[in-house]
Amino acid sequence: MKLHHLRNATLIIETEDHVILVDPMLGKRKTIAPFTLFRYQPKRNPLVMLPRNSKDILNRVTHCLITHLHPDHIDKRGEIFLRRKNTPVICSTKDEKALLKRGLNISQTLNYGEKQAFLEGKITGIPAIHGYGFIAKLMGNVMGFYIELPNEKSIYISADTIFTKDVEKVLIEKKPDIAVFACGTARLDIGQPLLMKMDDILKFVALAPNKVLANHLEALNHCPTTREELKLALEKNNLLEKVAIPLDGESVDY
Repeated sequence: MKLHHLRNATLIIETEDHVILVDPMLGKRKTIAPFTLFRYQPKRNPLVMLPRNSKDILNRVTHCLITHLHPDHIDKRGEIFLRRKNTPVICSTKDEKALLKRGLNISQTLNYGEKQAFLEGKITGIPAIHGYGFIAKLMGNVMGFYIELPNEKSIYISADTIFTKDVEKVLIEKKPDIAVFACGTARLDIGQPLLMKMDDILKFVALAPNKVLANHLEALNHCPTTREELKLALEKNNLLEKVAIPLDGESVDY
């Protein structure tokens, strides 16, 4: 299995038989309004370009997973891409109606905790909580995915979430070979962080039984945590060896 990190949470899972796109934010720089105006500099998003080497792998996409509807996970360009290719989309039951209205080809929906057949294997919808405290209600529903395909590493896409009992349960009970999680510690102008604080990031990595890939970094104006800060914190806690922190356009083989 090879994971191609494109930008922010946009990821491609390449297996021997399938090329699965996750959360396509494919637009040009500065095509999305700032997510915070006061707490951090009000720069338009995304802050960085899509890497030049992404075109080839995007052309080979066979399926798409969408964790939730925020524009940094599916933007207008991402929608156009999926419509043009009529790409089969897998999402939460809660997001089906909205994505159908956007003209996408919804091939499969899941409820939280539900396990279904997926390609030649299985997929399970995992609950995710997008923020600490009241801000999570404003952020709406998010779904992570645990994927098991024959002759491939099992992979947990935790999506935009804080550390919860459901996250802990996946790591302990399902023991994913690869766990992907969002590390940007995003914040709006009000409320607590929308993603894991550093202590929960460290808890996630420590509990993960195998390899971890960190994303959602250095692409949006409301995500202050940098790759270097994350690397230093992991190094300080003797956790860096199990974590990949890919640059945009970088691929990791598992």
